[in-house]
This record gives sequence, C-alpha cells and structure tokens, in this order.
Amino acid sequence: DPVVEEVVRQVATKTEVLGKMTGTVPFEGEFTPATVAAAMREAGIASTMAFPAAAPVPGVPPRPPILCAGCMHRPTFYAMRKVFRDGIFPSDIGCYTLGLQLGAVDTTICMGASITVGSGIARSGEERPVVSTIGDSTFLHTGMPGLLNAVYNGADMVVVILDNRITAMTGHQPNPNTGMTATGVESIPISLEAICRSCGVSWVETVDPYDLPVLLDTLRRAKERKGVRVIIAKQPCVITARRSGIRRKAYAVDLDRCTGCGACRSFGCPAIAFAGKNATITELCAGCGVCADICPSGAIGREGRQ
Repeated sequence: DPVVEEVVRQVATKTEVLGKMTGTVPFEGEFTPATVAAAMREAGIASTMAFPAAAPVPGVPPRPPILCAGCMHRPTFYAMRKVFRDGIFPSDIGCYTLGLQLGAVDTTICMGASITVGSGIARSGEERPVVSTIGDSTFLHTGMPGLLNAVYNGADMVVVILDNRITAMTGHQPNPNTGMTATGVESIPISLEAICRSCGVSWVETVDPYDLPVLLDTLRRAKERKGVRVIIAKQPCVITARRSGIRRKAYAVDLDRCTGCGACRSFGCPAIAFAGKNATITELCAGCGVCADICPSGAIGREGRQ
C-alpha cells in the first residue's frame, strides 16, 4: 500500500508526487530495475543506463529460483505433498520459501507467521489438514510465541521445523541452535525438542529428511493424531556441510534399468536431467540419495556400485 506516498502528499502539498496512486509504479510485484527506470522516465528523470524489461524469450524455458541440489528442504516438501495431498501449507521467511516451486508453500507473510496463520486457519473451521513449515532460526526468532499460542488455543495442525543448523538465506550466520555465536565463540546449543515440549506440544519427532521412508512414515503418523504436532526435519545445509568437509558420493543412473518414467523428475532436483527418454544425474549431485528412494525401478544408485 502507498503508506509513505500518502504521508508525503499530506506534507508536500505543492509538490507533484508520482507513485502507486498515479499508476507510475505498480501495486504488486517487484520493483525491478526496468520498473524503476520506467518510473524515472515518466517523472522526467533521464536514466544513465538501459534496463530492458524482463520478457520471456521464445524457445527458452523459464528458470525460477529453486532449492540447491541436495537441500534437505526438498525431500521434506516432497513427503509433505505425498502425505497431505489436500493440505494447506502456510510457510515462512527463508530459503525454504522456494518450496513454492514444489507446491508446498501457500502463504508467506512475515517471520513467524507460518505457525500463527496456520493456527488461525485450523481454528477457522477449515477441514483440510494444515501443515506449517518454519526454519530453525526463524522459529527461534519469532516462531515460539506462535507455537505456544497454537497449543493454548487448541489448534489442530502439524508444524514442521526445517532444522538446517544455520541461518542459510541471509549468509549462513549461526543462531542459538548451532552452538556458536556470530563472533565464533562457542555457545551452548539449545534443544528445539525441549522448547517445543515446554510450549505444551506432547508429540515431537525428529527425523532425517534424507531418509525418505522414515520421513514419510513420521508424517503419516502425525496425520493420524490430533492437536499440535511438531516434526523437526534435521540435516545440515548442504552448503555448510560441504564447507565443513562433508562429501557424499554422487549418484548415477543405470540406463539399462531406467524406464524414463519421470518419477525422479517430479522431485525437482536440479541435478536430475533427461537425455532422450532416460534420466541422468549431473555433476551438481550432492549425494543425498533421496532420488534413489523415489525411483520405482531401482535404476539410481551410488556411483561405482557393483
């Protein structure tokens, strides 16, 4: 909304003000360089640079931002969609907001709003299951009051804490969950499980999202229960894992067994490509191995296997 613009109009009564109220800039979308340059031209301000408007290029497929290959959020979202096919998925601010591309993010408003919006939806009479997702650092920042409120008001919902052990989206800063301060001083890591239980959540489960069968089973058990249930999907961010020296052997496709069914492609990993009718795994592979669990023909395995 043109909040600042309205205030400026009240003060600068003799000055021409161009903005949303005049149609100079849009109410929705992003202020891209091209949008700002166009607004400057309308205001009579010459731009020193040319910013072409973003437009689809014929023959080139769109490339929206996606989660990294091996990101722990991808199998979590994949499993959520499998178990809660008709679910509502409030989410939060973080790199996991890219779960939008996987159909597992329905709302993103502000830090901590995934749980509060989710509990509001659950209390509104909505009969579809509500599954909120929030990162570990976001949960510690503003998610705890929402969880407490959801329990206090008897919300029927699942909260999935995406614990990648770091504040990934804004530069991999540590948080109270990592055992280190921002200056590199060792600190006592808090327990997400203990915090959730202290908020009154009686059913708290921690699971490795790379273990897809266990993850699916945990989500199914959560679906069968009532009240506030918390699942903590715990696996280090693939970028920080690599920086710390963790190297997993990459996976490869056995072309003789691959049927080209496309099940692996539905996983959305950027390391999976198709050459003709067969799947292939590129050098982007981080070795999480989830695609091997997804493949119905058993055509994916670690490189070098016998």
